[in-house]
Amino acid sequence: MSRSKYSARNEFRSDTFTTPSRAMLEAALDASVGDAVYDEDDDTNELQERIAQLTGKERGLFCVSGTLANQIGVRTHLKEPPYSILCDHRAHIYVHEAAGLAMLSNAMVVPVKPSNGIYLTLEDIQEHFIVDDEDIHSAPTKLIALENTVHGVVHPYEELVRISQWCKENKIPLHCDGARLWNASVASGVTFKQYGEIFDSISICLSKSIGAPIGSVLVGSKQFIKKANHYKKQCGGGIRQSGPMARMAMVAIDENLGKLEETHRKAKELADHLVANGIALNEPPDTNFVFIDVKKSPIDNDLLMEIAEKHNVNVWAGRIAFHYQVDDEALQSIKTAIVEAFEQTKALDKKNVVTKIYNTTSAE
Repeated sequence: MSRSKYSARNEFRSDTFTTPSRAMLEAALDASVGDAVYDEDDDTNELQERIAQLTGKERGLFCVSGTLANQIGVRTHLKEPPYSILCDHRAHIYVHEAAGLAMLSNAMVVPVKPSNGIYLTLEDIQEHFIVDDEDIHSAPTKLIALENTVHGVVHPYEELVRISQWCKENKIPLHCDGARLWNASVASGVTFKQYGEIFDSISICLSKSIGAPIGSVLVGSKQFIKKANHYKKQCGGGIRQSGPMARMAMVAIDENLGKLEETHRKAKELADHLVANGIALNEPPDTNFVFIDVKKSPIDNDLLMEIAEKHNVNVWAGRIAFHYQVDDEALQSIKTAIVEAFEQTKALDKKNVVTKIYNTTSAE
């Protein structure tokens, strides 16, 4: 097996570029092949139960993507329109899921910028919360959705507890886009069960962070998942023989969860190197992402692409993603490429340079 075929060693565009290991591929050959739409596939049921137990929830639902898991999760929480969803202005469900909230849930979105510039607080939520006071001009807030991690930042556990308590007191459901909750848990030491106690529903991605080829699991109460499965089918998300995908995901958890700490270390090493070379960052590098402040430290995107190709790395300007298959050689190369592009951009005096950061070409 060639290194290039079975490793995304030089890939920094996203942690979705990881390639399945031989163990994952071999596991798929022995997977169950029941009809998962009828709940008759053993490996799918085992994966759903495993993630549900991990979070302390009653049920789990395997979905083909985090987008599907988020969208049907949101839709299940919403009962009577008009209603609105409050979330971070950077939230994946708002920015990168093809207007799913509007199209599938007919919901108005209230995107909020954190007052501290890093993560939402209870005070941020209270300030933008739309009360259901029978004012016919408004769309009352009926769901709060948080993302952990968001831009690689771990939402502080104590703040999540405050938000959760307030939501329970006000009978507002709380959803978590936990696409990279694996990273958040490893970095913070907060267990999945602790997160499960905070949120009413969580979407947990398998293809990000831990490197399965496909899938996410939505968890919640038995009644919640039963209804979510209805919306899953409605959206064309019913999967028949999903056993091989589920089996590969379970191997990915066993193989790769223990590698995330090293992934975070590499991201921090790059972040420290960039700061030492005068490049400003948008957020602290808590986990596996480094976000460059492209306003304070502009980097010409075309120039970066050219230099990155010379150093044999793949990257998008503004956001650098790490995963467990990135090796030390690629880490040194990305350090050199970004600093080189930054210095050359300054030398060319490109004051009005337009940079691309986490746009539609890098939505996942």
